[in-house]
Amino acid sequence: MTTQTAAIDKPSARAHLAQAADWLAIAVAASLPWSTSATGILAALWLIAVIPTLDLQAVRRTIVIPAAAILVALVVLGAIGTTWADASLAERLGSIKAFLRLLVIPLLFIQFRNSERGLWVLAAFLASCTALLALSWVLALWPSLAWRQLFGPAVPFKDYVIQSGEFLICAFALAHWAITSWRESKRVLALALSLLALVFLANIVFLATARATLVVFAALLPIVAFQRFQWKGVLALLAAGVILSGVAWMSSPYLRERVLGVVVEIQLYQDQNAGNSLGFRLEFWKKSARFIAAAPVFGHGTGSVRELFRKAATGDSGSSAAVPDHPHNQTLLIAIQLGLVGAALLFAMWISHLLLFRGSGMVAWLGVGVVVQNFVSCLFNSFLFEFTLGWIYIFGVGVLGGMMLRQGTLAGTAPDGRR
Repeated sequence: MTTQTAAIDKPSARAHLAQAADWLAIAVAASLPWSTSATGILAALWLIAVIPTLDLQAVRRTIVIPAAAILVALVVLGAIGTTWADASLAERLGSIKAFLRLLVIPLLFIQFRNSERGLWVLAAFLASCTALLALSWVLALWPSLAWRQLFGPAVPFKDYVIQSGEFLICAFALAHWAITSWRESKRVLALALSLLALVFLANIVFLATARATLVVFAALLPIVAFQRFQWKGVLALLAAGVILSGVAWMSSPYLRERVLGVVVEIQLYQDQNAGNSLGFRLEFWKKSARFIAAAPVFGHGTGSVRELFRKAATGDSGSSAAVPDHPHNQTLLIAIQLGLVGAALLFAMWISHLLLFRGSGMVAWLGVGVVVQNFVSCLFNSFLFEFTLGWIYIFGVGVLGGMMLRQGTLAGTAPDGRR
């Protein structure tokens, strides 16, 4: 083969791999609501396809962006943290995997800065969640068709926390799409999108409610209002949200039971050391505060969480005897292992991702929603390091962030804001 032919073939092969990586990213997004195994396999295939398409210049150009650089610093600290952890090798290696997965975000920045298929990834996730929504309602109406009852027939795959989180993200995106369509005089489309968003919300209210999702809804509603309206519109949308929330409260005994159960669970924990959802969290948070105080700067090391809780466990039953692998709070999980330095990097990462989505436009608005959803939900869980909702954040920020960088490139603006 001549040098000229090789020069032609190499760019051609890279283009084919880039196209394959795009389709695999679309497939990952579509698989997220349904199958952990499929997502893992597709993500591995995506990584195999995307790495040969990278070039050193693109990596250097991306790694200096704060949204990538701070993330890399957190991962590096997590890797170094394995050296001082008082834990087994298996626990240290198992914990570092969650950190390493964050490195997918800069790769997605590079991929979707160059690709025009970012919207296809978002559409695949929305379409897949819509199919799951339809299945959820069918099984709720005809529960005899359900093949599993672990979280009720309306949660056919995974669990109600994941499902309600996915559905809320979709409702947030549909709300923005409906507002844009209405302003473009596409009234029928706007009404259809609004109706679909309400069906997603109704599923959360009547069929599968995670209490953290309700808090996230309360955070996302004013964000939509301030992103899209002036003050009068903001007040109108917030008022509509309050009215809809009141209607949901009055019409859904299930919702009232879930919310009012908070008081009951706390009381049972205080009186009987009961091992319920809130009791576990309160116990984990109290112990976590003690762990952090014992090693406040750099923490106990990556992978040390389970061993610390194992040593602190007391009694034979109840919340005080539990030995979790995470304290149901992302900040505490990082701070236990990497101290306040690690927690500062975590918050700096979230802030840098928010700043990446400065400005207006659908990509920026959705990016802010993804970051806020993860931040608020991570007050009650460690979703950044959990599989499905962690991958949703990684692909959400990575794909939308790449699209933002692409917009800046097309406008003649470098990633650091210089022209």
